[in-house]
Amino acid sequence: MDVFEAIKSRRSIGRVKADEVPAELIEKILEAGTYAPSHFRTEPWRFFVLREGGREKLGEVLADITKAELGDSDSNGNADKIERARKNPLRSPVIITVAVEPSDEAKVILKEEYAAVSSAIQNMLLAAHALGLGAVWRTGKICYEKKVSEFFGLSENGEVLGFIYLGYPDMEAGPIERTNFKNKTTWID
Repeated sequence: MDVFEAIKSRRSIGRVKADEVPAELIEKILEAGTYAPSHFRTEPWRFFVLREGGREKLGEVLADITKAELGDSDSNGNADKIERARKNPLRSPVIITVAVEPSDEAKVILKEEYAAVSSAIQNMLLAAHALGLGAVWRTGKICYEKKVSEFFGLSENGEVLGFIYLGYPDMEAGPIERTNFKNKTTWID
């Protein structure tokens, strides 16, 4: 697949089939992430592949966080929210959690470490698309909770930047309109 075609045709695929994704394809996606640019070659990305029981373990962490936030878990609405949080990781057969472990070298700028990991995620999304897989980068407040970082064994400075839900597409993603780059670009000669 041509790189320009991949960029323009990639879409977030939120519904995927339960079919297992071969480890070889997951490894290609992980490798693509490692080719992202990183200042001073710090390679601050960390990847965690969750399948089968790993997704359920993450679901328990998310349910615990949700329960702590809601307080009264006995009310019907709260119980439903907690159960939804528990089941969220089961929406795809594979989740690749992507985290940043920033370098502590004095010359390294923290924002650049985050930018490098975000670039790795984009590489991974494009690789998944090129391999015929559906993927969506999920974030949200719960993603950045300390308990989530602890679950993945990250350092005090480490942080999860998102969950890539991955599988074979179970939906058709239609075309998307983008603002023409000309409306967002200034040429300075």
